[in-house]
Amino acid sequence: MDEELKMIYTWDLVEHHKEEDVIGVKWVYKTKFNEDISQGELQISSDAYGSYERLQQDDGAEKFDQKIYRSLVGSLIYLANTRPDTLNYVTLVSSCYSRYAPLVDNRTKAEFANHTAISDFRTINRRSLGECPDPNPYLQIVVSSTNSQLSDDEFVTVTITGVLLPAESDWIAMVSPAHSDVTSCPSNEIKYLQTGDDSILPLLCHYPVKAQYVSSDPGYLGCKKNECKKRDKGGACLVTTCSASLQFHVINIRTDIEFVFFSGGFLTPCILKRSTPRAFANPGTPLYGHLSSIDSTGNSMRVTWVSGDKSPQQVQYGNGKSQTSIVTTFSQDDMCSSVPESPAKDFGWHDPGYIHSAVMTGLEPSTTFSYRYGSNSAGWSNNTKFKTPPAAGSDEVKFLAFGDMGKAPRDPSLEHYIQPGSISVVNALASEVSSGNINSIFHIGDISYATGFLVEWDFFLHLISPLASQLSYMTAIGNHERDYIDTGSVYITADSGGECGVPYETYFPMPTSAKDKPWYSIEQGSVHFTVISTEHDWSESSEQYAWMKEDMASVDRTRTPWLIFMGHRPMYSTPGDGLILVPSVDTDFVQAVEPLLLSNKVDLALFGHVHNYERTCAVYGGECKAMPKKDGNGVDTYDNSNYKAPVHAIIGMAGFKLDSFSSTVDSWSLKRISEFGYVRVDATKTDLNFEYVNAKTREVDDRFHMTRSQTNKGG
Repeated sequence: MDEELKMIYTWDLVEHHKEEDVIGVKWVYKTKFNEDISQGELQISSDAYGSYERLQQDDGAEKFDQKIYRSLVGSLIYLANTRPDTLNYVTLVSSCYSRYAPLVDNRTKAEFANHTAISDFRTINRRSLGECPDPNPYLQIVVSSTNSQLSDDEFVTVTITGVLLPAESDWIAMVSPAHSDVTSCPSNEIKYLQTGDDSILPLLCHYPVKAQYVSSDPGYLGCKKNECKKRDKGGACLVTTCSASLQFHVINIRTDIEFVFFSGGFLTPCILKRSTPRAFANPGTPLYGHLSSIDSTGNSMRVTWVSGDKSPQQVQYGNGKSQTSIVTTFSQDDMCSSVPESPAKDFGWHDPGYIHSAVMTGLEPSTTFSYRYGSNSAGWSNNTKFKTPPAAGSDEVKFLAFGDMGKAPRDPSLEHYIQPGSISVVNALASEVSSGNINSIFHIGDISYATGFLVEWDFFLHLISPLASQLSYMTAIGNHERDYIDTGSVYITADSGGECGVPYETYFPMPTSAKDKPWYSIEQGSVHFTVISTEHDWSESSEQYAWMKEDMASVDRTRTPWLIFMGHRPMYSTPGDGLILVPSVDTDFVQAVEPLLLSNKVDLALFGHVHNYERTCAVYGGECKAMPKKDGNGVDTYDNSNYKAPVHAIIGMAGFKLDSFSSTVDSWSLKRISEFGYVRVDATKTDLNFEYVNAKTREVDDRFHMTRSQTNKGG
């Protein structure tokens, strides 16, 4: 180490070459870092506190010039930011590091897991941020789109030119709203402190909507796309710069967007260049219409859509019919928070615009109609065909079901929470819907995974539009929609990021009795669906328990012989190997609610929360009460004419990263698949056929059959 320190004092000053301009400053320095580079940075950042103050102490020595000090430190920081690959060859003397450096919050990412998930990009707003000390005069950002203003759905090309030193740590972010100053947030200091972020301001106020490393362009690091910016008198190139182009998928989120060129990666970001803000051609465009049932008749359907226009709009449908929308929205004041403060309350907030909802009446069940929504001032959606579900008591219903889908970008971007299987599942579901053979869809919890980063609700609504605009899209609430500390949810985690069910209930109005009571029942064809909230009190003394008991007991099994129970958290699940910190199955929930399923002869219980597919025998109390028998085609068949217990299925494999299974399996677990997919159910009055469909192959990887004779009213 002594030899390394000597290197600092053996630098020589050389005469500046008169014929060349100074483009930037390069420093060569050396140190030893941990193998985990980020930890090395964290430690150094921590050790550097107070160095500038020490230089300014009144100890009789000549005072250090602040401008020179900052310039020196800035140059060192620039090299560290733009060339992290040199870190193992860098010695950083604490006296040359200051509080002006981009400090990294040295807590582990796991501490932010409930708020922002575990990802460097999702913790970008935990960083102190400033302009990179880069005097490069050549940098430019060009955003190419079809028109000068952005359309509702398009791919734009972002081109960076004039880069002198391409680095793996360079990245481009799409930031919204564009008027935000991403270099400082002095007015929000107290809020950031409440999140547990005690790093030095300034901070990144408005998180990047999405981001890509510039190295996604394969020619960037090797400077394959280059341009000579300056030549000497003989024509030889003195300054060569590099460029890169990236594509971003942009949808109408109503607020202006801009693209910001960062260096330093996600751990030590600083700004190199910002683009000119781009506006959407029509921020008030009515978008993302989706349908839901309001009752069991099939004679009415609700359509809900989003617009930047707060004036009431209309849905036009059928042969000249129309209904005026009811307009709602929500604000930061409606979000839940605590100490620390939630993302939804502060740094994850994005204006949701206005949510319009109207009920189309006078329809007929199992019939195709068309509709459009909007207004002359805001614009109109395209005409869309939709199909009403079958009325309760009719013979047959065909539905799709899944949980835990979320969304993923249609470009190479990073977002705050990506569910990698969601696009393949949606594509497979869209094929099912386009066939015309499906009546409705049930999504049982963990809907968008926005978790307090509100713009991601728009991403999700855009993703499901091909499905939800054509069929009844029914939902159940999950932990990532509702749970937050001290807000009345059963589980006191921060899984919703402070949303507390408000965006969910606004975007997806279900036929519930009241706000924040997201349980309901509905009948379609031969099935009675009882949909509960596992996140609200389900204990025997609770309002929801009394409702469940009454609802299931009142089912007329001659009219709807099949009783299907749906909720987010499961009663049976095979965990993966390794340490289980939070069990997926709450034994208190099982003890309280499972007896209701048995006493009311529930045929099938569908759950999510666990990200795989698993099917049980007819199970109660952890024991198989009946096993299926193979029919002539080798399909497992449960004879519910001789009812013993419900069959449970976990169907949380629609998008979120998949969970594995333990090598030790209980006897009640008959089938386990860890692949992305969904289930398809076809129920008549005497037969129920259930299929698990692999989204990638479109093949049926599991199927079973339930039979029953015509039943009396009580089941």
